[in-house]
Amino acid sequence: MGLLSFDIELSDIFELGGHEDIEKYAPFHISVAATAVYDGEERLWYSEDEGGRPALNLTPQRAHELLEYLDGMQQKEIMVCAWNGLGFDLKWIGHQADDMALAARIALKSYDPMFQFFNQSGFPVALARVAQSMGIPQEKLMGGADAPKEWHAGNYQKVMDYCLGDCQMTNLIILAIQKTGKVQWLTARGKTGSKPMPRLKTVEEVIRDPEPDQSWMDSPMPKVKFYQWIQDATGMKF
Repeated sequence: MGLLSFDIELSDIFELGGHEDIEKYAPFHISVAATAVYDGEERLWYSEDEGGRPALNLTPQRAHELLEYLDGMQQKEIMVCAWNGLGFDLKWIGHQADDMALAARIALKSYDPMFQFFNQSGFPVALARVAQSMGIPQEKLMGGADAPKEWHAGNYQKVMDYCLGDCQMTNLIILAIQKTGKVQWLTARGKTGSKPMPRLKTVEEVIRDPEPDQSWMDSPMPKVKFYQWIQDATGMKF
């Protein structure tokens, strides 16, 4: 099965405080998206203004073209993946494209190792912390909060490279998980954590799996937070 990872960057500028829920600043708009087939086609998705420069936001039409592309790749039995693609990327691509139903359908068939990790551990983990621990040589080119500022400043290629780089990094992490049967991450204390992941599951499988054990946590993040938008868009109950 082929492998494709995708990622988006926002055009909205805001300062996220420690432990602050990013959703308080929603709804979000997308500046650029990227898709990368492992050892295959890499594409950037953005819109242009009247002068031919990258526009501030992806147009609804261009966002829908991205959804159609991902849907088509799934129909070709390509493994479509994103790190937190369920709770973030696909939700906001669907919003930008004004087609939450199509985004939901793609999300359920997609693979989101971050969501799968959350359902085993009870907490999320950042892409960079996993890459560091799993020996991925590629590094993030900037912080996610910097991308909107760079886009507004006209540093379009810098943001495009960053977005595409995260797709490439996700592909390498997924291959490492498949090879080792586990996820490793660098903890806040600088130690290596590890969780078994012998098989990557689709988002729908993980949604239907038992809830994570969060009995040890003071303020656990509810699992439904990741997929509430799918229930709202489709009326499905899990």
